Amino acid sequence: MSEIKVPELIADMWSPLTDEQRKYLSQHFTLQNYKKNEVIHCEGETPTHLMCLLYGKVKIYKDGVGGRSQIIRMIKPVEYFGYRAYFSGDDYNTAAAAFEPSIICLISLEVITNLISQNNGLAMFFIRQLSKDLGVADERTVNLTQKHIRGRLAESLLFLKENYGLEEDGSTLSIYLSREDLANLSNMTTSNAIRTLSQFATEKLIAIDGRKIKLMDEEKLKKISKIG
Repeated sequence: MSEIKVPELIADMWSPLTDEQRKYLSQHFTLQNYKKNEVIHCEGETPTHLMCLLYGKVKIYKDGVGGRSQIIRMIKPVEYFGYRAYFSGDDYNTAAAAFEPSIICLISLEVITNLISQNNGLAMFFIRQLSKDLGVADERTVNLTQKHIRGRLAESLLFLKENYGLEEDGSTLSIYLSREDLANLSNMTTSNAIRTLSQFATEKLIAIDGRKIKLMDEEKLKKISKIG
């Protein structure tokens, strides 16, 4: 972890700060390793730290009716999370867990509040971050409630590609989700996710190898996502 150059990775948040503020911030962050599937924070906990994912993949999720989980957001490097509830004076209403071994930079929210009070540029940075997150959340709410199953699953596959990219072959998603996680991301039952994936494979839109999913016809997936 000593080799990780945090300022370079969080340059977007680092750049508005003065030299003195950068020195202050550099003295008040820690790096934390999380194992695959390890919980980072739970619903109902009181937020204490801004979190920035440096390496790995993280899901933000909420348990709903009957214990069924809904994935709200997928975090990729370098993205910030864990601070909205603090700014609104709430406890966490979601939970976060690592999809794979991950490294997270933790910064006390008291430190962040102190810096924001001194630096308008940093305040605007967080306003932009929250605004972007709200826009994404609004769009996902509409898509997950109005699109049919095929449209939701196609959108999720394209969403994963956009967020995490492809492997060297240029078509295999570089994130391997269980069928349950893919269902939770797409707001459907696991059985529906399995059935729809099989349909997509039969139609040669994708190819499946265990948890690996290869996008064979991205344009058709886009059309399915668009028409819902």
